[in-house]
Amino acid sequence: MAEIDKSSLGFGSGERAIYASDPTQSRGRLFDEGQSLTRSPFQRDRDRIVHSTAFRRLKHKTQVFIAHEGDHYRTRLTHTIEVSQIARALARALKLDEDLAEGVALVHDFGHTPFGHTGEDALDALLKDYGGFDHNAQSLRIVTKLEQRYAEFDGLNLSWESLEGLVKHNGPLIAKKGEELTSDVPVAITNYNQLHDLWLWSFASLEAQAAAIADDIAYNTHDIDDGLRSGLLTHQMLEEVPFLAGLMKEVKDRYPNLDESRLTHEVTRRQITQMVEDVIGTAQENLALVKPKSADDVRHANQTIVGFSDRMSDIDKQLKTFLFANVYRHPSVMEKRDYVSKVVDQLFEVFMNDPQKMEGARWVDGLEMLTESARARHVGDYLSGMTDTYALDVHKQLFGAS
Repeated sequence: MAEIDKSSLGFGSGERAIYASDPTQSRGRLFDEGQSLTRSPFQRDRDRIVHSTAFRRLKHKTQVFIAHEGDHYRTRLTHTIEVSQIARALARALKLDEDLAEGVALVHDFGHTPFGHTGEDALDALLKDYGGFDHNAQSLRIVTKLEQRYAEFDGLNLSWESLEGLVKHNGPLIAKKGEELTSDVPVAITNYNQLHDLWLWSFASLEAQAAAIADDIAYNTHDIDDGLRSGLLTHQMLEEVPFLAGLMKEVKDRYPNLDESRLTHEVTRRQITQMVEDVIGTAQENLALVKPKSADDVRHANQTIVGFSDRMSDIDKQLKTFLFANVYRHPSVMEKRDYVSKVVDQLFEVFMNDPQKMEGARWVDGLEMLTESARARHVGDYLSGMTDTYALDVHKQLFGAS
């Protein structure tokens, strides 16, 4: 990639670009509703997401460090807000629909279990014989079925564009139009797609692509910040990654006597800036090559348009490798992983054997009518909706000392 001309990045002012998603041309909702006089379809989606129960639960779900370990670590909610902020910045610079980009960013982690990826791995193993567990598919299940707020339908009845962004923000799920859905496509997505075709063979909108890359930028940066806060990382360790070493040198040369807390912030803000500017510049280059004339042209393109340059992709891999080795697989983190995996295993066993222990009429009524497979999925829905704190409290009630 050529050196970015930062004067050309712009602030994204003015009307949406021709390749942006146009809310007036939305493909609509599964259940038809009248138009709002004051909000676009994508604004309504975003508002429904923010007002949902699943959104509030994110405040007590793990990002990396379990909620009770400290008040200043990221939770799944604060991570989600950081992703949405970056997604909006990218959307504005590229003249996309900011509301759609924000909505996809806000909903993208709805399906996460308590205890982050550890909880997901445990629940996936428990549900292996019943279709497995995938947090992206669970997010779709939540917004199309499990949220029960409206008189006329289950779920949030989001627009086609928001649902496609949720399902495909990381790329197409099948290779070609008209292909049979493979066993690799989660059951929840397969089932919903039969009702409401989300074009699983195509790329998602640029807004969804912006949300996806914003997720990478946010957690690469803020997991380093939390790692430093926890003591698992040190500033000296950051110098193992050339990209971070360069940022450290830049900050220290300019502010030689800076305290460690401010040093961390100055490094992380530069990391976000460089990554965001790289994505904008790369997307502009890709748009100039692909020349999409509509949002559907973006969907039919044979590539992701909003993403890192080759250079930044290499840096991204180095950062992930560094975090995996020094944070995600640190012995103290692994010890907690083992414990919370047992919590998920034991709660699942209790609820499968005695479903009446689940709280709330909607979770226990009519259970005798369910097959074993349907009951397992029902228990999985209940368990995955738990927050860290609630899961630990229930486990303590059932099994004694935590």
